[in-house]
Amino acid sequence: MKKIVKYFKDSYNELVHKVSWPTSKELSSSAVVVLFASIIIALVVFAVDFVFEHAMRFVYNNL
Repeated sequence: MKKIVKYFKDSYNELVHKVSWPTSKELSSSAVVVLFASIIIALVVFAVDFVFEHAMRFVYNNL
């Protein structure tokens, strides 16, 4: 039981005193980076899917 109590005390101490929390500005800029990266990846996947679909239609229509 002492080990569990010590674990929670140490976890709380680390969370409060040792973790560096990002500022609001850092969070906003990170969110914008993630948003743009997600959009770019979605566009790439869409383009690959579009090309593959038309390539398969071309192949199957000419059999």
